[in-house]
Amino acid sequence: MLFSSCGFTREMTTFDQPSKIKNLFICCLCTPRVLRLWTCRRPRTRRNLLVGTACVIYLGFLISQVGHVLPQHKGGHQKISSRSLQDAAQTPFLGIPLDGTLSPPNFQEPQLGSNGSLLPPNVVYITLRSKRSKPANIRGTVKPKRRKKHATPLSYGQRFPKATFMSREEAFAQQPGRATHATGTMGAAIALEARKHQLDEHKHKGMAVRERGHRRPGGISGAIKAQPQPEESNIRIYSESSPSWLSKDDILNMRMLADSQIESIQEVPSHKAVLVVFARGPSTTGAACNQGRCGIVKRPLDMSEVFAFHLDRILGLNRSLPSVSRRSEFFQDGQACPVILWDSSLSPTDDNTHSSVRLTWGQYQQLLKQKCWQNGKVPKAEWGCTEIHHHEWSKMALFDFLLQIYNRLDRNCCGFKPLKEDSCMQQGLKLKCSDQDAVDLTHIVQRRHDQRHLAFIDNKGFFDRNEDNLDFKILQGINEFPESAVSVLRSQRLREKLLQSLFLDKIYWESQGGRKGIEKLIDVIERRSKILLTYINAHGAKVLPMNE
Repeated sequence: MLFSSCGFTREMTTFDQPSKIKNLFICCLCTPRVLRLWTCRRPRTRRNLLVGTACVIYLGFLISQVGHVLPQHKGGHQKISSRSLQDAAQTPFLGIPLDGTLSPPNFQEPQLGSNGSLLPPNVVYITLRSKRSKPANIRGTVKPKRRKKHATPLSYGQRFPKATFMSREEAFAQQPGRATHATGTMGAAIALEARKHQLDEHKHKGMAVRERGHRRPGGISGAIKAQPQPEESNIRIYSESSPSWLSKDDILNMRMLADSQIESIQEVPSHKAVLVVFARGPSTTGAACNQGRCGIVKRPLDMSEVFAFHLDRILGLNRSLPSVSRRSEFFQDGQACPVILWDSSLSPTDDNTHSSVRLTWGQYQQLLKQKCWQNGKVPKAEWGCTEIHHHEWSKMALFDFLLQIYNRLDRNCCGFKPLKEDSCMQQGLKLKCSDQDAVDLTHIVQRRHDQRHLAFIDNKGFFDRNEDNLDFKILQGINEFPESAVSVLRSQRLREKLLQSLFLDKIYWESQGGRKGIEKLIDVIERRSKILLTYINAHGAKVLPMNE
């Protein structure tokens, strides 16, 4: 019989197993007896009983023999011949490397314990040792440490090249169809901006010191104490260029409104706002505002004016004034408020309609039919035309419909069901819809040097109006729409551009709840744009280039 243990083989003789001799002897004695009992003529039941009894006795004998054999093998020692060792050395170990990684077996003579008993031989454990490798460093799975970047505010005289603007990737977690295309990583863009304007840092700080030194007490409402200069601008541009739809002057004005120190403050009750003068050298209040250094701060409820400014630029209308969000301890207890650029070139308005030209709804509808100044055609005197070009009304109607601005063309809220919070309900104007032709238009403003074009002011929009309660009176009489705006609405890139543009205004972005809140506002505008496109197709309105 052959036994195998850990790859070694040896032959065992029958003389090494005395118990097996006993078993063989018993089997030889019992077999003839069992056969004789089986073939003898006895009752079948008695024969079965004898066979069963013999089997039980033999089974008990085998169990007793096993109990004596197991302790002997456990504590005994078996001699291995030199021939078997040579055979084992020549036999390869299958599946075990022969490179010295295994410890050779150690055969020793049995050792006696203190009480004279045999000690168990040494046991050799075969272990396969594998090379330890470093954990794989999979690219992109380790989040790098971010270092805080302190971008130096840009000087206001710096030029910005026009190119496509790309926002954070933070920034935005991206959904299919709503992703913004980035031209570079955030960290690289911040570092590039910091390096680009590092040379202007000392100049900018020196200018701020001179401004504080020339500050005069007793401005419009007294001098304002010096405010700490922000470490970085609230207008975030992390790429080499600004959005293509924002001009160089737009960026400069936005940075001035968001970052400049406030020189003085004056209340403007007629606009429910305050006029702020931003510090810029020794100049009087009038001179500062004429130089574009003033802004109108409105209530936090008017924050939609910031959204309206970006929408106006994206649609290619370019009729609204630059607007940003800003926090200051000097107004609204530090809440984020819209700040709109004070444009001294606007024509003066009356206190009733806040318009530079007086028009009623009936006169306005008559102007739309005459198409005043279209294609360079000089209108006749009996047409009752104003200096305003016909295309301006189309741009204003499209802009007002998307934002549901009713205070220009539907002052009395005759085209929808207003809420109690609407101004027409608070002033009781909803009841005056019987004679709509006599209702005055409001906030129709031109510029002194450009009477042909309108300037959109007071652009507070409403995002809480349902699609079944939109004010379609705003579109009444409009048969032509600007191609630049309609093409953006049809391109399905309005969401992408709004996200890129609104991300620039850090305070506005945060005040609306980040991207999640901005997305909800854009959802409203997208639904209205689809309704407007359906309206254009249903009424057969023309889409014309209006960039005269």
